[in-house]
Amino acid sequence: MNGEKIMVTFFKNRLSFNLNSIPKKSAMKTKLLFMAIAGLFSTITSAADLYVRENGANGAYATVSAAITAATNGDRIIIKPKNANAAYVENITINKSLTFVSETNYQKYKLQGTVVITPLAGRVVTIHNAIANSVTISGATTGGRTTLNVFYSILNFFDAGQINATANLSGCTVESETIISHGRCTGNILGSLFVTHTDDTSLATDDVEIIANLVNYGITNYQRNYTFKILNNFLPQSSISIWGVKNGSTNEITNNVADTRTSGGGQYGECITINLSTGNTGNISVYNNVLALGGDFLIYNYNTNATVSAYYNMSQSSFVLNNVANQGSNTPGNFSINANNQSVSGANVNAGSPAVEYTDLDLTRNDAGNGGGSNSWSNYWPADSGNRAQINYLNVPRRITTGTPLNVSGSGFSK
Repeated sequence: MNGEKIMVTFFKNRLSFNLNSIPKKSAMKTKLLFMAIAGLFSTITSAADLYVRENGANGAYATVSAAITAATNGDRIIIKPKNANAAYVENITINKSLTFVSETNYQKYKLQGTVVITPLAGRVVTIHNAIANSVTISGATTGGRTTLNVFYSILNFFDAGQINATANLSGCTVESETIISHGRCTGNILGSLFVTHTDDTSLATDDVEIIANLVNYGITNYQRNYTFKILNNFLPQSSISIWGVKNGSTNEITNNVADTRTSGGGQYGECITINLSTGNTGNISVYNNVLALGGDFLIYNYNTNATVSAYYNMSQSSFVLNNVANQGSNTPGNFSINANNQSVSGANVNAGSPAVEYTDLDLTRNDAGNGGGSNSWSNYWPADSGNRAQINYLNVPRRITTGTPLNVSGSGFSK
């Protein structure tokens, strides 16, 4: 600013500026700059940490509900795990944008009772390191979206399948059902996963992404508002079922492992079921999957509403497909599925698509199954997870072209 001196003084939550030395022609720009700084500063300092400890130790709140009542939007509630793994026994209603974390690194706090999020446009709730029976969103959001993030938690039941709700679930164990209508599930151990259809009035701009999960009893998509990507999942005794797509969209079922040999898949024991209702049409690409068949058909499309393409998939027997419009390089192979460490070995190595966009992380040809490609299982399930931050999303380009922007995005979580 032309070398003039500006005095900025901080008084706790206030800013003081000395503008006397600034020329008049610069005063307006400077004042606008300071207004922006002041606004940012007040935003940063408005968030507070509220502590919850057993019996309200050291001046903390004794219950999570009391801390929620005292909190304002943007605050963080830090919960100390009780001794002997005892629970905070209370039904919790979250009606503000709050973040919940453990006071003890890599140790979970236990909640006994219901955890219910009341929806509101723009509300964001983030829960880390909880043990709870259920986490649900109750009711629909109008005029916007509610976002619920749950990381590294153990739940019995999870339901965020409401209108205008986005759920991001990562590093969690959900023993029974997980229900979402939109969002991202990465690196979880799930009983079953349902992406339910909702008639959203405030549409999200991104896809439904189901990446690198261990799902024991199947992945099912009913949603017709959003394109879906089902990538690098391991289903040791179940199948993938598609009952809805966004009209005109192109969707992916890529690098998954579906084994229906011990527990049947669809009507014909199929590993991938596609059955769209009349008037619902779209494209589904089925690439680089390992399909261990327990019935007559590997991929069964019950009608021609979906245009299905199947390439470079591998099975232990010859391929039998129904209503698959485009297919090629689907091969039988001798492979072994290890359900204990969620891996595949044998003929699937370097057997996926040779196209550059499917290249493995080590720059070799794509391995069929959950270990292949840029969304590899190893991104979300490191060999030694340890007490360290974990990836909950990683998006790297499959193909880099000269002269085009290079967009890479990712996020992680700790504690």
